[in-house]
Amino acid sequence: MTDHLENEQDEQELYEHLRIVADKGQALLRIDKFLMNRVENTSRNRIQNAIDAGTVKVNEKVIKASYKVKPFDVITVVLPDPPRDTEVYPEDIPLEIIYEDDDVLLVNKEAGMVVHPGFNNYTGTLVNALTFHLNQLPTLPGNTGRPGLVHRIDKDTSGLLVIAKSEWAMTFLAKQFYEHSISRKYVALAWGDIAEDGTVSGYIGRNLKDRRIMDMYEDEEKGKWSVTHYKVLERLGYVTLIECQLETGRTHQIRAHMKSIGHPLFSDESYGGDKILKGTTFAKYKQFVENTFKLLPRQALHARSLGFIHPKTKEFVHFEVPIPEDFRLALEKWRSYSSNNQS
Repeated sequence: MTDHLENEQDEQELYEHLRIVADKGQALLRIDKFLMNRVENTSRNRIQNAIDAGTVKVNEKVIKASYKVKPFDVITVVLPDPPRDTEVYPEDIPLEIIYEDDDVLLVNKEAGMVVHPGFNNYTGTLVNALTFHLNQLPTLPGNTGRPGLVHRIDKDTSGLLVIAKSEWAMTFLAKQFYEHSISRKYVALAWGDIAEDGTVSGYIGRNLKDRRIMDMYEDEEKGKWSVTHYKVLERLGYVTLIECQLETGRTHQIRAHMKSIGHPLFSDESYGGDKILKGTTFAKYKQFVENTFKLLPRQALHARSLGFIHPKTKEFVHFEVPIPEDFRLALEKWRSYSSNNQS
Protein backbone atom coordinates (compact mmCIF):
# COMPACT_ATOMS: atom_id res chain seq x y z
CA MET A 1 0.00 0.00 0.00
CA THR A 2 2.86 2.35 0.85
CA ASP A 3 4.51 1.73 -2.54
CA HIS A 4 1.24 2.57 -4.30
CA LEU A 5 0.94 5.88 -2.42
CA GLU A 6 4.53 6.82 -3.19
CA ASN A 7 4.04 6.11 -6.89
CA GLU A 8 0.85 8.15 -6.87
CA GLN A 9 2.73 11.02 -5.26
CA ASP A 10 5.46 10.82 -7.92
CA GLU A 11 2.86 11.09 -10.68
CA GLN A 12 1.21 14.06 -8.96
CA GLU A 13 4.53 15.88 -9.02
CA LEU A 14 4.55 15.75 -12.82
CA TYR A 15 1.69 18.26 -12.95
CA GLU A 16 1.14 21.89 -12.05
CA HIS A 17 -2.10 22.52 -10.17
CA LEU A 18 -3.31 26.10 -10.30
CA ARG A 19 -6.29 27.89 -8.79
CA ILE A 20 -6.99 31.45 -9.88
CA VAL A 21 -9.87 33.69 -8.80
CA ALA A 22 -10.74 36.49 -11.23
CA ASP A 23 -10.99 39.80 -9.40
CA LYS A 24 -14.08 42.00 -9.30
CA GLY A 25 -12.73 44.34 -12.00
CA GLN A 26 -12.02 41.57 -14.51
CA ALA A 27 -13.15 42.50 -18.04
CA LEU A 28 -14.61 39.77 -20.25
CA LEU A 29 -11.62 37.94 -21.72
CA ARG A 30 -11.20 34.62 -23.52
CA ILE A 31 -9.97 31.92 -21.16
CA ASP A 32 -6.82 31.18 -23.21
CA LYS A 33 -5.78 34.85 -23.21
CA PHE A 34 -6.59 35.16 -19.51
CA LEU A 35 -4.41 32.16 -18.65
CA MET A 36 -1.56 33.34 -20.88
CA ASN A 37 -1.42 36.48 -18.73
CA ARG A 38 -1.60 34.63 -15.44
CA VAL A 39 0.44 31.44 -15.86
CA GLU A 40 4.21 31.76 -15.89
CA ASN A 41 6.50 29.93 -18.31
CA THR A 42 3.84 28.52 -20.57
CA SER A 43 2.65 28.72 -24.19
CA ARG A 44 -0.75 29.28 -25.79
CA ASN A 45 -0.49 25.82 -27.35
CA ARG A 46 0.03 24.22 -23.94
CA ILE A 47 -2.97 26.07 -22.52
CA GLN A 48 -5.22 25.23 -25.49
CA ASN A 49 -4.25 21.55 -25.21
CA ALA A 50 -5.27 21.64 -21.54
CA ILE A 51 -8.62 23.26 -22.44
CA ASP A 52 -9.22 20.64 -25.14
CA ALA A 53 -8.31 17.87 -22.69
CA GLY A 54 -10.84 19.21 -20.16
CA THR A 55 -8.27 19.96 -17.45
CA VAL A 56 -9.26 23.64 -17.32
CA LYS A 57 -12.44 24.23 -15.30
CA VAL A 58 -14.35 27.37 -14.41
CA ASN A 59 -16.50 27.16 -11.29
CA GLU A 60 -15.88 23.39 -11.32
CA LYS A 61 -17.20 22.95 -14.88
CA VAL A 62 -15.23 22.00 -18.00
CA ILE A 63 -15.34 24.87 -20.50
CA LYS A 64 -14.62 25.50 -24.20
CA ALA A 65 -11.82 27.67 -25.57
CA SER A 66 -14.35 30.39 -26.44
CA TYR A 67 -15.38 30.84 -22.79
CA LYS A 68 -14.94 34.40 -21.50
CA VAL A 69 -13.74 34.90 -17.96
CA LYS A 70 -15.99 37.04 -15.74
CA PRO A 71 -15.44 38.72 -12.36
CA PHE A 72 -15.11 36.27 -9.44
CA ASP A 73 -14.80 33.19 -11.69
CA VAL A 74 -12.81 30.41 -10.01
CA ILE A 75 -10.48 28.83 -12.56
CA THR A 76 -8.67 25.57 -11.85
CA VAL A 77 -5.99 24.27 -14.17
CA VAL A 78 -3.98 21.05 -14.34
CA LEU A 79 -1.02 21.38 -16.71
CA PRO A 80 1.59 18.75 -17.49
CA ASP A 81 4.81 20.00 -16.00
CA PRO A 82 7.36 19.83 -18.85
CA PRO A 83 10.52 17.95 -17.90
CA ARG A 84 13.34 20.38 -17.22
CA ASP A 85 17.01 19.57 -17.15
CA THR A 86 17.88 20.63 -13.59
CA GLU A 87 21.53 19.74 -13.90
CA VAL A 88 23.66 22.86 -14.23
CA TYR A 89 26.48 22.49 -16.72
CA PRO A 90 29.78 24.31 -16.10
CA GLU A 91 30.75 26.93 -18.69
CA ASP A 92 34.00 28.86 -18.95
CA ILE A 93 32.53 32.37 -18.78
CA PRO A 94 34.70 35.22 -17.44
CA LEU A 95 33.62 36.59 -14.06
CA GLU A 96 34.69 39.70 -12.19
CA ILE A 97 35.34 38.30 -8.72
CA ILE A 98 35.58 41.03 -6.09
CA TYR A 99 36.33 38.82 -3.08
CA GLU A 100 36.57 35.12 -2.31
CA ASP A 101 37.31 32.95 0.72
CA ASP A 102 36.30 29.45 1.84
CA ASP A 103 32.71 30.51 2.58
CA VAL A 104 31.62 33.30 0.25
CA LEU A 105 32.33 34.74 -3.15
CA LEU A 106 31.41 38.25 -4.32
CA VAL A 107 30.82 38.84 -8.02
CA ASN A 108 30.33 42.10 -9.90
CA LYS A 109 27.75 40.92 -12.46
CA GLU A 110 27.71 42.64 -15.82
CA ALA A 111 24.44 43.81 -17.34
CA GLY A 112 22.95 41.31 -19.78
CA MET A 113 23.90 38.18 -17.84
CA VAL A 114 21.06 36.06 -16.47
CA VAL A 115 21.74 34.97 -12.88
CA HIS A 116 20.40 31.40 -12.88
CA PRO A 117 19.18 28.87 -15.45
CA GLY A 118 15.46 28.98 -16.15
CA PHE A 119 12.86 29.13 -18.88
CA ASN A 120 14.62 29.87 -22.20
CA ASN A 121 17.94 30.48 -20.39
CA TYR A 122 19.62 27.18 -19.60
CA THR A 123 23.13 28.26 -20.58
CA GLY A 124 25.31 31.34 -20.35
CA THR A 125 24.11 32.22 -16.84
CA LEU A 126 26.05 33.30 -13.78
CA VAL A 127 25.39 29.90 -12.17
CA ASN A 128 26.88 28.12 -15.22
CA ALA A 129 30.00 30.28 -14.82
CA LEU A 130 30.17 29.69 -11.05
CA THR A 131 29.84 25.93 -11.54
CA PHE A 132 32.91 26.08 -13.77
CA HIS A 133 34.84 28.27 -11.30
CA LEU A 134 33.95 26.18 -8.22
CA ASN A 135 33.88 22.42 -7.85
CA GLN A 136 30.78 22.25 -5.72
CA LEU A 137 28.09 24.79 -4.86
CA PRO A 138 25.58 24.14 -2.07
CA THR A 139 21.81 24.03 -2.58
CA LEU A 140 18.89 24.59 -0.26
CA PRO A 141 15.52 22.76 -0.38
CA GLY A 142 13.35 24.30 -3.08
CA ASN A 143 16.38 25.91 -4.70
CA THR A 144 17.04 23.31 -7.42
CA GLY A 145 19.03 24.70 -10.32
CA ARG A 146 20.20 27.73 -8.30
CA PRO A 147 23.20 26.44 -6.34
CA GLY A 148 24.96 28.95 -4.11
CA LEU A 149 22.43 31.70 -4.71
CA VAL A 150 20.76 33.44 -1.79
CA HIS A 151 19.58 36.43 -3.82
CA ARG A 152 19.59 37.67 -7.41
CA ILE A 153 19.51 40.79 -9.54
CA ASP A 154 17.75 41.32 -12.86
CA LYS A 155 19.42 40.33 -16.12
CA ASP A 156 19.97 43.94 -17.23
CA THR A 157 20.94 45.25 -13.80
CA SER A 158 24.66 45.30 -13.03
CA GLY A 159 26.42 44.96 -9.71
CA LEU A 160 27.18 42.92 -6.62
CA LEU A 161 25.99 39.44 -5.77
CA VAL A 162 27.14 37.29 -2.86
CA ILE A 163 27.37 33.53 -3.47
CA ALA A 164 27.56 30.93 -0.70
CA LYS A 165 30.30 28.31 -1.10
CA SER A 166 29.14 26.00 1.69
CA GLU A 167 25.80 24.77 3.00
CA TRP A 168 26.42 26.51 6.33
CA ALA A 169 27.23 29.81 4.60
CA MET A 170 24.12 29.49 2.46
CA THR A 171 21.85 28.90 5.44
CA PHE A 172 23.54 31.70 7.43
CA LEU A 173 23.21 34.24 4.59
CA ALA A 174 19.69 33.15 3.65
CA LYS A 175 18.59 33.92 7.21
CA GLN A 176 19.96 37.47 6.92
CA PHE A 177 18.13 38.02 3.63
CA TYR A 178 14.93 36.62 5.16
CA GLU A 179 15.25 38.95 8.15
CA HIS A 180 16.13 41.92 5.85
CA SER A 181 19.31 42.57 7.83
CA ILE A 182 21.55 42.60 4.73
CA SER A 183 22.56 46.10 3.66
CA ARG A 184 21.94 46.55 -0.08
CA LYS A 185 22.33 49.87 -1.85
CA TYR A 186 21.71 50.55 -5.52
CA VAL A 187 22.42 53.63 -7.60
CA ALA A 188 19.80 54.53 -10.21
CA LEU A 189 19.01 57.29 -12.67
CA ALA A 190 15.31 58.13 -12.61
CA TRP A 191 13.19 60.35 -14.81
CA GLY A 192 12.06 63.66 -13.32
CA ASP A 193 13.26 66.11 -10.71
CA ILE A 194 12.85 64.23 -7.43
CA ALA A 195 12.19 66.87 -4.81
CA GLU A 196 13.32 65.05 -1.67
CA ASP A 197 14.36 61.76 -0.14
CA GLY A 198 11.57 59.29 0.56
CA THR A 199 10.27 55.75 0.98
CA VAL A 200 8.04 53.66 -1.26
CA SER A 201 6.12 50.75 0.25
CA GLY A 202 3.21 48.53 -0.70
CA TYR A 203 2.27 45.11 -1.95
CA ILE A 204 4.08 44.15 -5.14
CA GLY A 205 2.74 41.48 -7.49
CA ARG A 206 2.54 40.53 -11.14
CA ASN A 207 0.69 42.78 -13.54
CA LEU A 208 -2.69 41.23 -14.38
CA LYS A 209 -2.27 41.79 -18.13
CA ASP A 210 1.47 41.19 -18.52
CA ARG A 211 3.05 38.72 -16.11
CA ARG A 212 6.56 39.84 -17.07
CA ILE A 213 6.21 43.08 -15.11
CA MET A 214 5.24 43.95 -11.55
CA ASP A 215 2.59 46.31 -10.19
CA MET A 216 1.81 47.87 -6.82
CA TYR A 217 -1.38 46.85 -5.01
CA GLU A 218 -3.19 47.90 -1.84
CA ASP A 219 -4.53 44.38 -1.32
CA GLU A 220 -2.11 42.05 0.47
CA GLU A 221 -3.61 39.04 -1.32
CA LYS A 222 -2.35 40.40 -4.66
CA GLY A 223 1.29 40.79 -3.75
CA LYS A 224 4.11 40.71 -1.20
CA TRP A 225 5.05 43.55 1.12
CA SER A 226 7.93 45.66 -0.20
CA VAL A 227 9.90 48.69 1.03
CA THR A 228 12.49 50.85 -0.77
CA HIS A 229 14.17 53.93 0.74
CA TYR A 230 15.58 56.39 -1.78
CA LYS A 231 17.96 59.31 -1.38
CA VAL A 232 18.77 62.07 -3.90
CA LEU A 233 22.44 62.05 -4.89
CA GLU A 234 22.45 64.51 -7.78
CA ARG A 235 19.79 66.55 -9.59
CA LEU A 236 20.35 66.82 -13.32
CA GLY A 237 17.26 68.71 -14.46
CA TYR A 238 15.04 66.19 -16.22
CA VAL A 239 16.58 63.20 -14.45
CA THR A 240 17.80 62.54 -10.90
CA LEU A 241 20.58 60.28 -9.68
CA ILE A 242 19.38 58.43 -6.58
CA GLU A 243 20.56 55.82 -4.11
CA CYS A 244 18.03 53.11 -3.24
CA GLN A 245 18.31 51.03 -0.10
CA LEU A 246 16.29 47.84 -0.09
CA GLU A 247 14.46 46.73 3.01
CA THR A 248 12.88 43.84 1.11
CA GLY A 249 14.02 42.15 -2.10
CA ARG A 250 11.10 41.56 -4.43
CA THR A 251 11.25 40.97 -8.19
CA HIS A 252 11.81 44.29 -10.04
CA GLN A 253 11.27 46.10 -6.72
CA ILE A 254 13.12 49.36 -7.39
CA ARG A 255 11.89 49.52 -11.00
CA ALA A 256 8.23 49.03 -10.05
CA HIS A 257 8.49 51.30 -7.00
CA MET A 258 9.99 54.24 -8.88
CA LYS A 259 7.42 53.91 -11.66
CA SER A 260 4.63 53.90 -9.08
CA ILE A 261 5.67 57.36 -7.83
CA GLY A 262 6.01 58.78 -11.33
CA HIS A 263 9.79 58.41 -11.70
CA PRO A 264 10.55 55.35 -13.89
CA LEU A 265 14.21 54.48 -14.28
CA PHE A 266 15.95 55.97 -17.30
CA SER A 267 16.02 53.57 -20.29
CA ASP A 268 13.86 50.95 -18.51
CA GLU A 269 11.86 49.48 -21.39
CA SER A 270 9.59 47.30 -19.22
CA TYR A 271 8.44 50.19 -17.04
CA GLY A 272 8.14 52.96 -19.62
CA GLY A 273 11.49 54.63 -18.99
CA ASP A 274 12.72 54.11 -22.56
CA LYS A 275 10.65 57.09 -23.76
CA ILE A 276 11.24 60.81 -23.30
CA LEU A 277 9.18 61.45 -20.18
CA LYS A 278 10.50 64.88 -19.17
CA GLY A 279 12.03 67.82 -20.99
CA THR A 280 11.57 70.08 -23.96
CA THR A 281 10.09 69.40 -27.39
CA PHE A 282 13.20 70.62 -29.23
CA ALA A 283 14.61 68.22 -31.82
CA LYS A 284 18.10 68.77 -30.41
CA TYR A 285 16.97 67.55 -26.96
CA LYS A 286 15.20 64.54 -28.47
CA GLN A 287 18.39 63.59 -30.32
CA PHE A 288 20.42 63.99 -27.12
CA VAL A 289 18.12 61.63 -25.17
CA GLU A 290 18.05 59.05 -27.96
CA ASN A 291 21.85 59.11 -28.13
CA THR A 292 21.96 58.58 -24.37
CA PHE A 293 19.57 55.62 -24.68
CA LYS A 294 22.05 54.11 -27.16
CA LEU A 295 24.88 54.49 -24.65
CA LEU A 296 22.79 52.80 -21.96
CA PRO A 297 20.36 50.40 -23.69
CA ARG A 298 19.06 48.97 -20.40
CA GLN A 299 17.64 50.26 -17.11
CA ALA A 300 19.94 52.66 -15.28
CA LEU A 301 20.29 50.50 -12.19
CA HIS A 302 23.44 49.21 -10.50
CA ALA A 303 23.80 47.18 -7.29
CA ARG A 304 26.63 49.24 -5.86
CA SER A 305 27.15 47.97 -2.33
CA LEU A 306 26.48 44.95 -0.17
CA GLY A 307 27.04 44.49 3.56
CA PHE A 308 26.42 41.42 5.71
CA ILE A 309 27.59 39.42 8.72
CA HIS A 310 30.24 36.97 7.52
CA PRO A 311 29.19 33.35 8.21
CA LYS A 312 32.55 32.36 9.70
CA THR A 313 34.00 35.47 11.38
CA LYS A 314 30.57 36.79 12.48
CA GLU A 315 31.87 40.27 11.67
CA PHE A 316 30.12 42.79 9.41
CA VAL A 317 31.78 43.02 5.99
CA HIS A 318 31.05 45.63 3.32
CA PHE A 319 31.79 45.66 -0.41
CA GLU A 320 31.30 48.34 -3.04
CA VAL A 321 31.84 48.49 -6.82
CA PRO A 322 31.77 51.55 -9.11
CA ILE A 323 29.10 52.03 -11.75
CA PRO A 324 29.98 50.34 -15.06
CA GLU A 325 31.08 52.14 -18.22
CA ASP A 326 27.68 52.29 -19.97
CA PHE A 327 26.01 53.86 -16.92
CA ARG A 328 28.97 56.22 -16.35
CA LEU A 329 28.91 57.50 -19.96
CA ALA A 330 25.15 58.14 -19.84
CA LEU A 331 25.53 59.96 -16.53
CA GLU A 332 28.33 62.13 -17.91
CA LYS A 333 26.14 63.09 -20.88
CA TRP A 334 23.34 64.17 -18.54
CA ARG A 335 25.77 66.13 -16.37
CA SER A 336 27.09 67.93 -19.44
CA TYR A 337 23.58 68.66 -20.75
CA SER A 338 22.39 69.87 -17.35
CA SER A 339 25.36 72.26 -16.81
CA ASN A 340 25.04 73.68 -20.34
CA ASN A 341 21.33 74.31 -20.06
CA GLN A 342 20.98 75.87 -16.64
CA SER A 343 19.35 79.27 -16.84
